[in-house]
Amino acid sequence: MQISDLSPTIRENVRRGIVIPAQPLALDANRQFDPRYQTALTRYYIDAGAGGIAVGVHSTQFAIRDPSIALYEPVLRLTSEVIDEHAGSQGREIFKVAGVCGRTPQAIGEAEFARSQGYHACLLSLAALADSTIDDLIAHCREVASVMPVIGFYLQPAVGGCVLPYEFWREFAEIENVIAVKVAAFNRYQTLDVVRAICDADRDDAITLYTGNDDNIIADLLTTYRIATEHDVKSVRIRGGLLGHWCVWTRKAVELLDEIHLILDRSDDIPSELLSRNIQVTDCNAAFFDAANGFAGCIPGIHEVLRRQGLLPGTWCLDPKEVLSDGQSEEIDRVIAAYPSLNDDAFVRENLSRWLR
Repeated sequence: MQISDLSPTIRENVRRGIVIPAQPLALDANRQFDPRYQTALTRYYIDAGAGGIAVGVHSTQFAIRDPSIALYEPVLRLTSEVIDEHAGSQGREIFKVAGVCGRTPQAIGEAEFARSQGYHACLLSLAALADSTIDDLIAHCREVASVMPVIGFYLQPAVGGCVLPYEFWREFAEIENVIAVKVAAFNRYQTLDVVRAICDADRDDAITLYTGNDDNIIADLLTTYRIATEHDVKSVRIRGGLLGHWCVWTRKAVELLDEIHLILDRSDDIPSELLSRNIQVTDCNAAFFDAANGFAGCIPGIHEVLRRQGLLPGTWCLDPKEVLSDGQSEEIDRVIAAYPSLNDDAFVRENLSRWLR
């Protein structure tokens, strides 16, 4: 499947910039898959206005691929079916993204399954190839891209990613079936490496940048990069987000991105309030992702926010040791109280029973 095989609506939406929440995994108290709540989450994201949903990614827990757990295929299958049913009833097309990881045979198998389930692109993690050469990494990416469109993924090392230098991204940008890159390095220098590489490859019109920098969301979306290349000066922006942070309070994330698009489309001055809001969002992210403890509680943290809203039955993860850190719940209490305008509790209350039907 090539990018040209995607519908014009999907291609235009991705290029414009959309909200793509990284979907968590719904488990019951026995740590068994809970399809009812997984379905509710998917409906929530669609009704909140998300333009895409990513599943099988870090927020969904990489352990779903463990043969003893074997949830990768059931979760992807269910999510795709619910998207088709729920979004289809509204006449909407949702960009379906499947997380793909592992060494080449595993990654190819996951991409082929995702394609068979109607996914439009794969978010390609290179964590399993951290010790590979750049040439080997590029060869791996080309093989996956021969199966379906690829979203490049710069995952921060603190949660399992690896450092990917400018030279890698410069070669990666030459791959024809790359539709976007998610930059989740949590590092401004490494983010700039990706932007420069895409501009130097003259692929800024084909590859759309998405932020995964949950610590800098609004600033990433507001910033225009002006990159001097061999031939001219390129002006590019990070246009949307594929974010774990946006799997909570998603309605507000959609409103935020719409607001930013409107300001930049009009070439209006950027309100200083948005820069202050950037810090508020980062403060919330520090609590949700457990930055104080090296992100140890990042998945239970987002589960806790969704649990409080009724969108998950608990904070359980596949690994019983993966729990909220000491003091993390209190930090979540603090940011919820400090920034009430950032949550979408009222929206969830109005619709929860319908999503859980």
